[in-house]
Amino acid sequence: MITAADNKTIVVVGAGPAGLTAAYTLLQQKGYHVVVVEECPQVGGIAKTLNHNGNLMDIGGHRFFTKVDEVNDFWNKIMPIQGKPSSDDIALGTAKEFAAGGPDPQESDRVMLVRNRVSRILYSQHFFDYPVSLSISTLRSMGLLNTIKVGVGYLCAMLRHREEKSLEDFYINRFGKPLYNMFFENYTQKVWGVHPSNIGADWGRQRVKGLSIVAIFKDILSRTFVPRSKRHVETSLIDRFTYPKYGPGQLWEYLADDIKSLGGEIRLNCCVQEINISDGNAVKSVVVRNEDGSLQTIDCDYLLSSMPLRDLFNGIKGIQVPDNVLHAAQGLPYRDFITVGVLVNRLKFVNKTKIKTYGNRIPDTWLYIQEPHVKVGRLQLFNNWSPYLVKDNENTMWIGMEYFCTEGDTMWNTPDDKFITMAADELVKIGAIESVDDVLDSTVYKIKKAYPAYFGTYGQLDEVRGFLDGITNLYCIGRNGQHRYNNMDHSMLTAMRAADAIIEGRDGRDMVWSVNTEQEYHESK
Repeated sequence: MITAADNKTIVVVGAGPAGLTAAYTLLQQKGYHVVVVEECPQVGGIAKTLNHNGNLMDIGGHRFFTKVDEVNDFWNKIMPIQGKPSSDDIALGTAKEFAAGGPDPQESDRVMLVRNRVSRILYSQHFFDYPVSLSISTLRSMGLLNTIKVGVGYLCAMLRHREEKSLEDFYINRFGKPLYNMFFENYTQKVWGVHPSNIGADWGRQRVKGLSIVAIFKDILSRTFVPRSKRHVETSLIDRFTYPKYGPGQLWEYLADDIKSLGGEIRLNCCVQEINISDGNAVKSVVVRNEDGSLQTIDCDYLLSSMPLRDLFNGIKGIQVPDNVLHAAQGLPYRDFITVGVLVNRLKFVNKTKIKTYGNRIPDTWLYIQEPHVKVGRLQLFNNWSPYLVKDNENTMWIGMEYFCTEGDTMWNTPDDKFITMAADELVKIGAIESVDDVLDSTVYKIKKAYPAYFGTYGQLDEVRGFLDGITNLYCIGRNGQHRYNNMDHSMLTAMRAADAIIEGRDGRDMVWSVNTEQEYHESK
């Protein structure tokens, strides 16, 4: 039963997908005063869109795909889907790419495009499908000897199933050791900074739990014999997704405007300093530092937090935090993220696929770089996400070079000019460009705590959750709010579940924490 809001004040920490979704959902019910506090100057969290000299950057790449109807409906309400591609062509940059049935993207800005997913692995100067496929091109690129090794390795894994104590065990059980060594081991260490044998298997169960050689075979048969509308597709194997015309941040900026029009507040450049807990184990107020530097206390009836758990505990006042809980919270690890935007006239890579592209460019949205002699983890080809991200789509390629690091390490502390020089040199090393002189423009952007990590004190997360659940009006939502490597749709769903619980006057924290733990939902990379 829905309860009366009674002018309750709700503070939402973070203006990313989770925080904005929570605020908008709550404001659909009259009587709530919602204040969203965001420490950055821009909404969207890691799903923001950045503008560098007219070229737009999507930080990390955000495919809009979900099996959750209410999330899909939410996206479509904010930005309508344009329609379906007329063919398997990608990034042609003209109206011919788009079929009738929705707004014309050349006439409308508030529109979601339907994109074809193409991601591949660059390994030993060869391209391999990602997710890993068993196509003729894959087998040809591996060569006869490696193909035999992969087959034998997979059979051995089936006969001797490992106890899944680590992410390494998880991958070997599903692909065999040779394929794991080729396509997962080095890249995983780049991403997390530790070997897969030291990462919990939970990461694999959550992010790639539906992906395996068996799933690949099923997908091949499904694509051959089952109509698209009737297929059950593992999320890791999706071949289409929707995408805002001007990048993911466009949708969140529109949503922020809608929140303001409903009476909600969004305070940018505003940091949480203290979270004051009453004797009754409830949040009674939040102290924030506003953009002008002034401190302000905001009394609240509920707090929805998408801030990192480590930061949340640093702000808690008025309640004794047990030593074991504080140790676990402060020991939760994160991986930070650096994107180098690089503008070039063209890439040397040759399009040998059957996909038609503008200027015969390679069709990939991402290239996973498995070459051990470079530090770059992925290349994001912005032209192929949306031609509208690129100021001159016809004559230039706009690339995001993605690096994974830890705040304060050597990579993080490298000056931007030196980092750009290193990145350009790595493009030469992997055969993407001829010379560093091919770079026309570049920029560097750093994101803190982009990826909650599954090592360190992660195994004690239940102790942290148990303590937080004792604070009666606190809901932890989103990726960092739960220290869970959720995709965007699941981060939004945690916010929806929290908002629903508040509106309905019940304790729904079990529902919030259970998002993306059900085994039937197959999450993507």
